[in-house]
Amino acid sequence: MPRYKITIEYDGTPFAGWQRQDNAPSVQASLERAAERLDGAPVLVYGAGRTDSGVHALGQVAHLDLVKDLAAGKVRDALNYHLKPDPVAVLEAERVDDEFHARFSATSRHYLYRMIDRRPPLTLDRGQVWRVPRRLDAEAMHHAAQALLGQHDFTTFRDAQCQAESPVKTLDAVQVSRYGEEVQLTCSARSFLHRQVRSMVGSLVEVGTGKWSAKDFKAALDAADRSRCGPVAPPDGLYLVAVDYPPDA
Repeated sequence: MPRYKITIEYDGTPFAGWQRQDNAPSVQASLERAAERLDGAPVLVYGAGRTDSGVHALGQVAHLDLVKDLAAGKVRDALNYHLKPDPVAVLEAERVDDEFHARFSATSRHYLYRMIDRRPPLTLDRGQVWRVPRRLDAEAMHHAAQALLGQHDFTTFRDAQCQAESPVKTLDAVQVSRYGEEVQLTCSARSFLHRQVRSMVGSLVEVGTGKWSAKDFKAALDAADRSRCGPVAPPDGLYLVAVDYPPDA
């Protein structure tokens, strides 16, 4: 059976997350329905990351095996035809060998979190960004965020329901930047804990509004205590931007 790697964009607003659910819509189920219509038989789709309810993707990666041997462009276009009207699009499809696995072959994942600090409510960006009604000090947030770099016990920023075997992760890059009224956090790591990015962002906003200092933020990280986490940021502003693989994958 030929295996295909697909790169996917989606608006997570109407979904209960990536993972298939018994009684709620999911991105995985939407793709599997489309693939079954294409292939004429049930198809399992494996994703690189299990994004939460309401979280978006600009470059989620998945793989699937089909009975039919089709050109990659045909797979992309047919999946997009059968995905309508769900807000999911297959941006690219390519043939890969049977050793490729969207989740286990990945070497790095890149996330973006978008915030807008303004008093008026959102209209065009509603559901796509976190509106913070107070001015954020993006420079202070960036300075505090550098404490996250490297290997740490991220228990403070780990959801209580996280099923990872260990809270120890290595953050390879993190940056907070301002673009007009929008503040963006970007970060990269091989893998993340459940709700780790949203937990980090929520605590960094405490720094951005002046409630916490950079020293307070680092102390919360070093405590390895979930009760020291600030408010968890909402899913609206979070995007899985890209997933990296070895050159030969």
